[in-house]
Amino acid sequence: MTENEPSVDDRCRAAEVIAAMCLATDLGMAFPFEHGLHATLITMRLTDLLDVDAETASHTYYLSLLMYAGCTTDVEEHSRIFVGGATANLMPVQFGSRTQSLGGVVRAVSSPDGPPLRRAYEVATRLPMAARFLRPHFAAICEVAEMMAERLGMPPAVQGMFFRLTERWDGNGVLGRGTGDDLPLPLRIVHVARDAANQQLIGGTERTAAVIRERAGHAFDPDVANTFADHAEQILAESESESETAASVWEATLAAEPKPRQALSGPAIDGALAAMGDFADLVSPSLTGHTSGVARLAADAAELMGFDAANVGRIRRAALVHDVGRVAVHPRIWLKPGPLTADEWEQVRLHPYHTGRVFSRSRFLHDIASVACAHHERLDGSGYSQGATAASLSPQARLLAVADAFHAKTEPRPYRQPHSAAEAAEILERDAKQGKLDPGCVAAVIEAAGQRVRHLERPAGLTEREVLVIGLIGRGLQTKQVARRLGISAKTADHHIQNVYRKIGVSTRAGATLYAMQHGLMSWGEFPISR
Repeated sequence: MTENEPSVDDRCRAAEVIAAMCLATDLGMAFPFEHGLHATLITMRLTDLLDVDAETASHTYYLSLLMYAGCTTDVEEHSRIFVGGATANLMPVQFGSRTQSLGGVVRAVSSPDGPPLRRAYEVATRLPMAARFLRPHFAAICEVAEMMAERLGMPPAVQGMFFRLTERWDGNGVLGRGTGDDLPLPLRIVHVARDAANQQLIGGTERTAAVIRERAGHAFDPDVANTFADHAEQILAESESESETAASVWEATLAAEPKPRQALSGPAIDGALAAMGDFADLVSPSLTGHTSGVARLAADAAELMGFDAANVGRIRRAALVHDVGRVAVHPRIWLKPGPLTADEWEQVRLHPYHTGRVFSRSRFLHDIASVACAHHERLDGSGYSQGATAASLSPQARLLAVADAFHAKTEPRPYRQPHSAAEAAEILERDAKQGKLDPGCVAAVIEAAGQRVRHLERPAGLTEREVLVIGLIGRGLQTKQVARRLGISAKTADHHIQNVYRKIGVSTRAGATLYAMQHGLMSWGEFPISR
């Protein structure tokens, strides 16, 4: 589907989704945030200088953004072998000579700050492990990236290029899947530009140009590499000038997409977001299927609560991407079988923030980002990463938080066995009683999960009718209006109001409203929540 086709309401540019995916791969690779966007701008300037046809330019653009779409592959084994930092040590030499590549691997398998004897032991034991690991790892990266490209709505020609993703111009790639002109031109361009972006992180323009020129005719197509080296100052100077504001980089990346621009609509958007959720789940075997399970549970619960179709869809999409920020946390933390240190816990607490950062740049995805990044917030302010309270949490955010909590408790973790569904329901009911989770959302999620819903106690012993009353007076309704809304007499409504005031220890409408917000007792906007 292209940009020129008739517009529909539920439609977005594919570039917005894959650029968000590129931000996620920056986090997964431990690159500076927006590194991949900068690299894509470098790629497209090089493409312009090479004066390629429109189709090649289009394929080059998408390939650059998705270069590291397979980066969460085999992370468990990867993190055990490369303890010295894979990105910092391996990326600068991935297209270097055999000697340079070996040096990078040696540095990556040993602890950088360890004593010499320990480092020597690590090299001796882990280097053979790395040698056995790399070939199947590269094959898996290519396969996963190809599958991700398909699910993200990329054209078949772009999907197929990932098969040769790790190859070299001189034919010395680990997998031996191509050489020279066998490699598609977009791939040859992306290899040069992406390596140049990595070299730029280490040194200046002169050094970057020298490295690329040195690799011409070896890892790189000499025509492409020498064109970059000849114009490196121009290409990289423009890149630096666009880094003044975050918005300019995002907008410049979207503007660089060649025409006709790809678009996604309806189920294709859901499929792309589901792919991103699966990308995040790959960081740990215990997370496999987490996001898709949460999405199903949250959507089913939303229907039980009476949300309209548009908001059921919004919750489902937010659920599909809620944990993308997990990739910013080192896999060793997710795999740790024991208690986390204070520093490790702080990294975990920030993963919802990273989810928000990945999706907030996109105009289309910004709406679901606000829901997705609130999945660990709690009504009483005890959640993370913002410590938000009930007053600022929408019904969608509250429901996603409950669905995520329920599903996570029924999954195994390195530090515990999974809870049964009944045990998970009991834990959530307890959290609702303590004012952490929305009771209505807890009831809906438990029912959607096929469990028996027990009576959930309300704060201060409020009855279900009194919860409705406090929500209505918090919305500004007077006693007679409350009576009409509930179909009762004004005298009965006043009786309920006075009982509410007495139970919660306030004497004014403002005090009751503040209490209702604090304890998550307010219905929200136009979205009725059954109580």
